[in-house]
Amino acid sequence: MKYSYRFVALAALFVTCLLAANILIVKQINVFGLTLPAAIIIFPLGYIFGDVLTEVYGYGEARRVIWLGFFCNLLLVVAIWLVGILPAAPVFEAQAAYDRILGSTPRFLIASFVAYLAGEFVNSYIMARMKVWTKGKWLWTRTIGSTIAGEGIDTVIVLTVGFWGVLPADVLGGMILAHWLLKTAYEAVATPLTYLLVGYLKRTENKDVYDYTTNFNPLRAD
Repeated sequence: MKYSYRFVALAALFVTCLLAANILIVKQINVFGLTLPAAIIIFPLGYIFGDVLTEVYGYGEARRVIWLGFFCNLLLVVAIWLVGILPAAPVFEAQAAYDRILGSTPRFLIASFVAYLAGEFVNSYIMARMKVWTKGKWLWTRTIGSTIAGEGIDTVIVLTVGFWGVLPADVLGGMILAHWLLKTAYEAVATPLTYLLVGYLKRTENKDVYDYTTNFNPLRAD
C-alpha cells in the first residue's frame, strides 16, 4: 500500500512524541505547585496526532501507526538497555548518571507499554465510533471525549504502576489527577489547530474515512 508523505510525516510525529515522552517522564517538574512528569510537555501532542490519524485515515490506519510506535519504543528500550550493560570506556565517567536516568525498572517499562497500548486504542476506538454516531459533526466532541478516556486510562496505569511505593500516595494521587486534567486541557486548547490540520489533510489527501464496517480488534494486521 502506498502512503502519502503527509501520512508518513504525521506517523513520524506521533512516534517521535511517544519516544520523547518515555525519556522525559523520568524527571518530575513543579508546575504551579503541582508535581508532574516532564513528559506532560510533549506526550499530549501524540494524542492529538493520533486523533488526526483516526479522523482522516480511519481506525485501521491508526492501528498500524499505534503498533509502529510500540515496536519503535521497544527498539529504543532494548538499545538503551544494551548500551547500559556494555562496559564503559575509561573516559566515560557518567555510567551512574546514565543508569539513573535511562535505566528504567522492568515494572515501569511494562507499565509504559501496557498504558500506551490501552490508552491509544481506547482513544482511537472512541474517535472512530463517535465520528459515525455524530455523522462527522462536532469534531471537538470526539477529540476531547476520546482524550478524556484514553489519557485517563494511560495516566492511571503508567503512574500507578510506575511510581507506586516510590512517591507518597497523596503525591501520586495528585499527580494522576493533575496530569489527566492538564492533558485534557491541552487537547481542548489545541482544538483550533486540530481543526486546521484535519481540514488541510482531508482536502489535500481527499480522505475522510468513516469506520462503518471496521473490525476494531487491535490485534488485526489488515
